[in-house]
Amino acid sequence: MAEFIRTLSMIMGRPVTDKTGVTETFDLLLDFTPDEATAGMPRGMGPVGSGDPGSPAPAADPSAPPTIFAAIQERLGLRLESTKGPVEVIVIDHVERPTEN
Repeated sequence: MAEFIRTLSMIMGRPVTDKTGVTETFDLLLDFTPDEATAGMPRGMGPVGSGDPGSPAPAADPSAPPTIFAAIQERLGLRLESTKGPVEVIVIDHVERPTEN
């Protein structure tokens, strides 16, 4: 589940927290249609057979996979829920140019 959460966080372009409690290892394949929610998805991770990986499938195509939210809920039985919580940040409070040696 940890690897799935890391990948999902990258695809969604925002932090994702695992609250499932699942610790077993498993394989999964999840087809979905990229949309505005998957803005962080790297090119080349688009739907299989979409012609141009990384670009959304046409919305009017009835054979197109569902959005990532629908695919996760319908095919995996999980739900993505938007909440607020703590995140790690790096704060740089001072910068100096290096001196010559």
